[in-house]
Amino acid sequence: MRAPIKGAGLRRMRLISSLAFTAFLFAWTLLCGIAFLAWAPFVPFTRRFRFARYWAHVLLGTLKRFCGLDYVVEGRERLPPGAHVALWKHSSSWETLAMNVIFPRQVWVLKRELQWIPIVGWGIKLLHAIAIDRSSGRVAVGQVVEQGTQRLAEGDWVMIFPEGTRMAVGETRKYGVSGALLAASAGALVVPVAHNAGCFWPRRGLIKKPGRVRVVIGPPIQAAGREPRDINEEAQRWIESEVSRLVALAQIDSPLGRAARPRAD
Repeated sequence: MRAPIKGAGLRRMRLISSLAFTAFLFAWTLLCGIAFLAWAPFVPFTRRFRFARYWAHVLLGTLKRFCGLDYVVEGRERLPPGAHVALWKHSSSWETLAMNVIFPRQVWVLKRELQWIPIVGWGIKLLHAIAIDRSSGRVAVGQVVEQGTQRLAEGDWVMIFPEGTRMAVGETRKYGVSGALLAASAGALVVPVAHNAGCFWPRRGLIKKPGRVRVVIGPPIQAAGREPRDINEEAQRWIESEVSRLVALAQIDSPLGRAARPRAD
């Protein structure tokens, strides 16, 4: 039996696999971006989103093959019918891929600077993203409410990272008000989403660790007739509590953790 690779050898293998995945990510995104820009203007949004979902699905499959990083989703049965607002914990780039596959047809609230990236930014515009200037305060909030209400009426979920930026594992910040205000104004539900992706694909750094990301879809939160601050407090309390639990499970879901489990006779 071959001895397990440890120490420097293990780090080298993870670096090589992470570099290979990153190279594939850029190449696949460029290829899909060119094809998408040539095709998307002539088809309805439903088909455009299917293309984006396929792009993300391939990347998640490649991540599993190259880096050994898989995922599991709990609470799919909690997704309510119709279109609503999802508040995602933001600790990694992983969730920007996974949300496309896990949730129904959707649009994203993102920083406007992403639209300035050649090819990628042009594609983002065709996917009806709500691009905001994060420094504009109330103007950005109003933009999310106005455009988000329209997207919800069209049957699209609105994906929001309420922290506004990727947070290190174990950290959080005050949630932005736009998602809660949108849901309250439109009479939609708020669906909180927790995960531990930051334990395997850190917000900074190249290395992707093998293991299994756990995603938990929380119970929908009623927003109609409530103060956005109260909605945010309820969502943040659930998300951060669940993230703490999932972070504790991350070690168990790593290859070393699984190897250390006692084997049933």
